[in-house]
Amino acid sequence: MRNIPTVTRSLLIINIVMFIVTELLAPMGIDLTSILGLHFFKASDFHLYQLITYMFMHGGFMHILMNMFMLWMFGMVIENVWGPKKFLFYYIICGVGAGLCQELAQYASYMVQHLADYQTVNNGGDIIPMAQYLNLMTTVGASGAIYAILLAFGMLFPDERMFIIPIPIPIKAKWLVIGSVALELFYALGQPGDGVAHVAHLGGMLFGFILIKYWQKHPYSGNGNYGMSNGASFFEKMKDSWERHTSHRRKTDGASGKFHYQPNTEDVSHESDWDYNARKKAEQDEVDRILDKIRRSGYDSLTDEEKKRLFENSNR
Repeated sequence: MRNIPTVTRSLLIINIVMFIVTELLAPMGIDLTSILGLHFFKASDFHLYQLITYMFMHGGFMHILMNMFMLWMFGMVIENVWGPKKFLFYYIICGVGAGLCQELAQYASYMVQHLADYQTVNNGGDIIPMAQYLNLMTTVGASGAIYAILLAFGMLFPDERMFIIPIPIPIKAKWLVIGSVALELFYALGQPGDGVAHVAHLGGMLFGFILIKYWQKHPYSGNGNYGMSNGASFFEKMKDSWERHTSHRRKTDGASGKFHYQPNTEDVSHESDWDYNARKKAEQDEVDRILDKIRRSGYDSLTDEEKKRLFENSNR
């Protein structure tokens, strides 16, 4: 867990804790899903805060397992690229957007079926009041935000190849995203009563697409926190911190065993400590990326340039 970025780790912990608490309280007659899940806005149990809380509720073990796996798999990458503030902003906005799209879909169904004209409804053979039926229209899960993260990964790394069970060959991330959109559209239009909020999934991706396109067109927008310039400022802060650290030499006080620092007066006439370490880190990251590509797709998937770089590194 230590290697998982802050926001991704926190989201994983919150979702898992909420799932456990929900399961523990259920036998006591406390239904957190009814309280924190997102109800249809015409239902008596609807509250505005549910647009946030529904993202941390799940309908079963497989539901939370798949969502948390995708959050861990793709969220780590996106947070490392964007930084914690921008990633959290994106996650929440897309999750809320997914909920709004689901509400819109439910309202469309409400109008098409003319439910406002009825006082009761037949729900699986049971005749129940319309007010009770509307309260049953509840959405839970982080899927909307998770699908938005999948979209972000596909847009940032469109040619990254991945193995997706049960597909026996690696596919590029962009095709995974396109396939996911097509599949969700098919189920939303063809099987609207399967109990899955397909419109919420599409809504999360829609809001994510709008956000990413906005950031691409306005790279310095967002009060300096959510713009596309975050990466550069982040690495500048790392560089400043590193240079301050390496400008001192750590020595040990033999009597107390404590550490103290004193200025490093050595004259570096060539490459600075930062530049040297940054260059070596970049080289190692590139080698790691190539090795990971071999592990996932085989040696034959490497380009000529990648093969050359791997060969040069092995001879050092």
